[in-house]
Amino acid sequence: MKVCLLYKDRERTNEESYYDTASIIKDLGLKTLFLSAAKKLVYEAGEVKQVEKEDTYLMDTMRAVMMTPLESEAEIRYRQDIIKDCIEHEELIRALYGISSNVIRKWNELGRGGRDKLQQSNPVTKLTAEIRVLHLFSDSLSEIRTLLSEQEGLKSEGMLRFREQFFEAFSEEREEYVKKVLADISFYTDGADEDDEGRDKVVRPRIVMESGLEDGLKFSSLKLKEVSSASEKFYKPGSTKAKFREFMNSRIPDSFSTVNDLRINEQAGQLEYGIVSYVVEGLKGLTDEFQTFFDRLRYQAAFYLAALQLKHQMERSGDEWCFPEVCGRRDLEFEELRELVMGLERRMSVIGNSCSFRQKDLLIVTGANQGGKSTFLRSIGIAQVMMQCGLMVMAKSYRAGIFPRIFVHFTRREDSEMNSGRLDEELGRMNKIVEQIGDGSLLLLNESFATTTEKEGSVIAYDIIRALREAGVRILTVTHLLSFARRVHEETKDDQASGVEFLSAERKEDGRRTFRMIRHEPELTSFGLDLYEEIVENRSDKL
Repeated sequence: MKVCLLYKDRERTNEESYYDTASIIKDLGLKTLFLSAAKKLVYEAGEVKQVEKEDTYLMDTMRAVMMTPLESEAEIRYRQDIIKDCIEHEELIRALYGISSNVIRKWNELGRGGRDKLQQSNPVTKLTAEIRVLHLFSDSLSEIRTLLSEQEGLKSEGMLRFREQFFEAFSEEREEYVKKVLADISFYTDGADEDDEGRDKVVRPRIVMESGLEDGLKFSSLKLKEVSSASEKFYKPGSTKAKFREFMNSRIPDSFSTVNDLRINEQAGQLEYGIVSYVVEGLKGLTDEFQTFFDRLRYQAAFYLAALQLKHQMERSGDEWCFPEVCGRRDLEFEELRELVMGLERRMSVIGNSCSFRQKDLLIVTGANQGGKSTFLRSIGIAQVMMQCGLMVMAKSYRAGIFPRIFVHFTRREDSEMNSGRLDEELGRMNKIVEQIGDGSLLLLNESFATTTEKEGSVIAYDIIRALREAGVRILTVTHLLSFARRVHEETKDDQASGVEFLSAERKEDGRRTFRMIRHEPELTSFGLDLYEEIVENRSDKL
């Protein structure tokens, strides 16, 4: 039984995850995103009343799916359409995740995967566990069937196909058959775990067999004709009522009791075991068919539930979100794109940016310190990763190409893990990226090579970026290396087809930062004196 909610024609990905996912997660702050997606918001009268504790499985699933990019527009649309269905039918995706999670938990308790080997070595105990797993599967599949039958208005190809395939694999006829068989052999498990004090009914078997007789009254051509179960009033063994029932049963013609004969009682138990094993073997196909189904359903439903909860978190700040569109790799357009992680952390609206770049493969962002340049770069990186796994992004609109290989190179603070100088560390990371990067890759650079002199850093940045552009890499860089930025500007300012775009963090005449990026040629200062004057002014006020 296939699920195919993440991919149209397969259950698992054929693609590789991003190179150095740890750096992408760290530099873009994606842990906050994973954590937010794993928390359910409980509403009351339209207001958030409670934030439930994170579900670690949702968090891990979101991380795994986001770090494995899709490679085509069709795949992205496929997931986006399913998310739209989940938004309209939130109770459906929550129920699918809840049912599958419950099955996995109870299945593990019953000894799935070879657990409790000592107990499983007992054939009777093993058979009992198998029957209970079949009951668990049957009840859960019936619950899913009812759930899907009640859903109206599903539109996505993925959800419609999932429902159709499920109905084919677990039809009404098959459901009725499985339930009847399990009801017929219920005598083997019902009440087995109950104490005598808590029992009200007892389930007795009815087994009808047909056979011939050979010499010496030996059975031949043994055939099972009927197996069924019936409940009757339970009386504690040894009680007066139990003895009376036993006496009355002994008076039935052509019958005998197995209670007082240990050998016959043992043989009767072996007969029951053999018959029930035979019946259960006939249902083995159900177990084989659906044992991976619930694992797949839980994992894939987890992603969509996490996406839904992330949407609620995004709306909590009051910002707009959208489903991004795919365009050419040298184009990038967005309106009011916001840095999602910052919005999640602050639980408030953050300032967005709007840009439109056509046929560009290098974007250089310069400008005032503390002007929002790094935040701007992260907003693009986060949106790109989210788009490439089918998620919505925090913007009014977003159009970008697909880059299955995304690399990040952000400046790092010096810490005890560094075994060399900061420049050596930066060059070492860049060397590893160069070994993996290639045509159709996206590289995000944030203050790279700023750990050396401005002159030396500019030379390094110019040579590396020039080589990568020639290799077909698209580059977005935030830099204070003004010599590098001015050099590129001088070389490309008169060439409309250069593929280079320059942005600058906007600064008002009074030094105020708007945290918006505007088209502007590189300036010869980062306006560090603004920050110095602000610090001095703050200290003077305190004194």
